[in-house]
Amino acid sequence: MCKTRIIILRYGHRPTRDKRVSTHLALVARAFGAHEAWFDTKDEGLERKIAQVNETFGGRFAVKTGIDLVKAIARAKREGSCVVHLTMYGIPLPQVIKEIRGKDKLLVLVGGPKVPKYFYEVADYNVSITNQPHSEVAALAVFLDWFYGGREFNFKFEGGRIEVEPCERGKKVRVLR
Repeated sequence: MCKTRIIILRYGHRPTRDKRVSTHLALVARAFGAHEAWFDTKDEGLERKIAQVNETFGGRFAVKTGIDLVKAIARAKREGSCVVHLTMYGIPLPQVIKEIRGKDKLLVLVGGPKVPKYFYEVADYNVSITNQPHSEVAALAVFLDWFYGGREFNFKFEGGRIEVEPCERGKKVRVLR
């Protein structure tokens, strides 16, 4: 991957309503090179699902739920993280991505419901992923792809039971253990 430590913070998670969206957000974060995903609402089912993906496909991606957002953001900032808020408002991604790539630690804020004013104020960068309504899952994928410049296609996830082998047609996997 790269030297930058990337944590995704999803606010407004509603376990009964957002199961698939939050799972997809965590899967995208994992596959595209983030190190952890934090969710504001406790959801042990989500934690287990992603742990199972790690066990099957490898990697050490962590999901933490029940996180106090304000405390987590304050602590991350004290520890030197740059806070990036993905939104349809703010500075367009192409204008700020080079600056963001130079940071050692990123805390990337994404959310679904109405965004509290606090997130716009606490962010070091409010980054627009287009100026139209969009999915937080799509916004995260676009951001991480731009951040890594396509290098996520070469990431290796160690310790899994299987590995997918690229092929033109069908599905091909290699059993590792």
